Amino acid sequence: MSTPVFAFLVSLAAGLSTVLGAFVPFAVKRDNTKFLCSALGLSAGVMVYISFMEMLPEASAGFESLHPARLAKLMSLGFFLLGILIIALIDHFVPEDENPHEFGSKTERNLSRTGFLSALAIAVHNFPEGIATFMSAMASPVSGVSIAFAIALHNIPEGITVSAPVLHGTGSRKKAFSIALVSGLAEPAGALIGYLFLSRFMSVSLLSAVYCVVAGIMVYLAFDELLPAAENYGHHHLVIYSLIAGMTVMGITLALL
Repeated sequence: MSTPVFAFLVSLAAGLSTVLGAFVPFAVKRDNTKFLCSALGLSAGVMVYISFMEMLPEASAGFESLHPARLAKLMSLGFFLLGILIIALIDHFVPEDENPHEFGSKTERNLSRTGFLSALAIAVHNFPEGIATFMSAMASPVSGVSIAFAIALHNIPEGITVSAPVLHGTGSRKKAFSIALVSGLAEPAGALIGYLFLSRFMSVSLLSAVYCVVAGIMVYLAFDELLPAAENYGHHHLVIYSLIAGMTVMGITLALL
């Protein structure tokens, strides 16, 4: 087996672990609001922790390798706020009757939209992660497998993040599975694109900026969509415990990287 093929398969395995998490909501009754609150709280914890403890520090380190420390921090903040602005503008221009933050009626379409937005954010996050896994496996098969294993562990709750709201919003296991699969496939897609094209264009500055923008999008989604949607079902402490659990799971898996 050639090294590029092996590295791609390692990235594929890490990405497809998202599907494992997608199956978890299938075992729970659709009208189980406690599970839904737990899943949404867990999702928010996953996104917040990834943003502040993985993506932003990595982006800051990238900027600091090229610029003075103070400028690097300001650049990280600027691109982080840009990500928030982008998703806030998207949210602003969605008509009110389709906006999931209007909680007068808890429409199933709102939950579905939350799942789709979460899938988009996670897919964008997984893309550079796939590049990193691929490059690591190319350099050292043992290192690549170790990194892929840790990524696979934290991709499982990401699958729940995507699947649960889509399943509860649409009642369709097929849609929930499909959207989770697509978000997971962003990982091997990143590996493939990185190998074929981006290796000649990718720079530390560009990757750092992307990380910051995606972190801003994730934080906005966590605080403006996932947590309000969970709180709307009236299980406040369960949401908080799940939020902490999501952060803990991410902390443990990232420590393995």
